[in-house]
Amino acid sequence: MKNTKCTGKTAFFIVILFLLPFMLFAFDFDAALNINGGFGNPDLDENKFDFKIDIVPRLFLLIDDDSELVVTAGFTIDPENYFIPELLHTEYSRRFGNSSLRLGRFYYSDPLSFIFEGLFDGAQFFYVSPLGIFNAGVWYTGLIYKNTTIIEMTQEEFISSKTPLDYSDFFGTYFASKRLAAAIGWEHPSLAEFMQLNTALIAQFDLNGYDDSYNSQYLIVKGRIPVNNFTIEFGASVESVIRKTEGDSEPMKIAFAGEAGLLWLFPGEFNSMLSFNMKIAGGRIDGFCDAFVPITSKYYGNILQHKPAGLSILSISYSNRLSRALGASVNASYFVRNDLGTFDGYPLIIDSESTGHFLGAELSGRLIWSPVSDTQLSLSGGLFIPALGNAQPEQKIKWRVDLTAIFAF
Repeated sequence: MKNTKCTGKTAFFIVILFLLPFMLFAFDFDAALNINGGFGNPDLDENKFDFKIDIVPRLFLLIDDDSELVVTAGFTIDPENYFIPELLHTEYSRRFGNSSLRLGRFYYSDPLSFIFEGLFDGAQFFYVSPLGIFNAGVWYTGLIYKNTTIIEMTQEEFISSKTPLDYSDFFGTYFASKRLAAAIGWEHPSLAEFMQLNTALIAQFDLNGYDDSYNSQYLIVKGRIPVNNFTIEFGASVESVIRKTEGDSEPMKIAFAGEAGLLWLFPGEFNSMLSFNMKIAGGRIDGFCDAFVPITSKYYGNILQHKPAGLSILSISYSNRLSRALGASVNASYFVRNDLGTFDGYPLIIDSESTGHFLGAELSGRLIWSPVSDTQLSLSGGLFIPALGNAQPEQKIKWRVDLTAIFAF
């Protein structure tokens, strides 16, 4: 009996010791459940159904008035991969007067949001001054799950990214590509009380050790000008490329990308918005330019879903809140090849004899119902129509429908 009491006291002491940090500081805990089912023809040859469940618990810990800690995990239940654990947004942040520091795994986005964007492990420093907000950061990409932050700058990385997770080779099939990136940036919320300006200089270095390597630097500028109910957006990036193929260095080349957009916000109780957007990622020009290759792969198009390298994408979107609980959006996009060699065609299977630049059009829409703040249901779908282009108009229509439910606790 005495040993039993001792054991009970020891267990109680261990529990108190574990909970002590949370008892000393203010903390909050929540979780989200995301259930998604989709049906379509991703490879064009047959229709497929896919299903997954994401469980995302999050702990927020307020250490003192100037510092806080966020820990977020992810657990994906996928019929193909069974169970995928992740450490998601996990960040310690601290403020020092006009400065602040972030450490851990947190979200970063370049000004254009399609060059270097996602969750990364590293540190970032901010300084707020009358001249604007200055920031500097450094990140490593090789410790996160490869489908959370997708990096496919070389063919070896593309193959590794598409290789299914195999628990018998967990370390060889789980992690993203190994790259080191550094960035410095400057942002002014209202330059001359006229324009919001956001700039960044980013450099990344290939640490994979493949025979083919890709190192690059990016100068990025993004501007936004509000005019009554309109917002004009524009941006551009210049990339310098240092590539090695089978161990041999190639001459440094230059690549370009840019975007322009116009947003029109309609006044009213349930704001609706009409937007026009054009994105251009340059292709290869012999002796002059290389294809523009972002560090992270952000797929453009809701249905086509292809990296922007070598493509021009023109889009028009309309969104509207039909009521406080119901919202809808529709989008139409058109895809154009900037050259005949960069776009690899998957899954359109563009053959080498095709000389057409126009890939086709995509139409998509989404309906979102949120009856209460912690519940959301969405139905989305669309199709990509190669027949509206001349690259391979005989190709089949690609389509997909998704039903998603999100519950917050």
